[in-house]
Amino acid sequence: MLLLLAFALTSMPVSGVVAQGSRAPAPTSDIAAQPGDKVSLKIYRESDLSGEFVVPEDGIVVFPKIGPVAVNHMSTDSLHNLLITQYSKSLRDPAIEVTVLRRVNVIGAVRSPGFYYADPTVTVKGALALAGGVTPEGNRNKLELLRDGKRTSVSLSNQGSIADSPIQSGDQVFAPDKSWLSRNTALVVSGVTGLALVAVTIIRK
Repeated sequence: MLLLLAFALTSMPVSGVVAQGSRAPAPTSDIAAQPGDKVSLKIYRESDLSGEFVVPEDGIVVFPKIGPVAVNHMSTDSLHNLLITQYSKSLRDPAIEVTVLRRVNVIGAVRSPGFYYADPTVTVKGALALAGGVTPEGNRNKLELLRDGKRTSVSLSNQGSIADSPIQSGDQVFAPDKSWLSRNTALVVSGVTGLALVAVTIIRK
């Protein structure tokens, strides 16, 4: 009896467990808006109802005519469908475009450090571009991404790395300065060359 039970257990399909473990994370475009993000609403021929709305801490955005909506509990597609339903009550066949703009902070050796809002298609590398790119003094190969309390090293030289992945709400991208030696290579080389010439001159004497 025990042998039959063991055989039955080992023969059970495990596809359900595998499917859960291998489930890919939801694309950032499907993730609900987070506090600090913006919801961009564009209604064709209704400029007075269109605009960009900052998501407050409680996640509730007050839209013109329809009032408060808890945007932090629904995907962008769900929010889009809800807004169409609500605005259809007062507008005839409204053409609506909804985009969640993620808030990202770019600091360090970039041309224009600060907070930026970008749509979900923008990558970590793209966020740096919004800030004007890394300055000549910045180290492109030792960037840091602070996400959900974890620091990750980022290099713009590596293709297919996290630098090419979409940004997420609250990301902070830091571009450090190059080392003193890297920034003063020409000075060091000229100094070494000068010392070598002095040494040769002394030896010849």
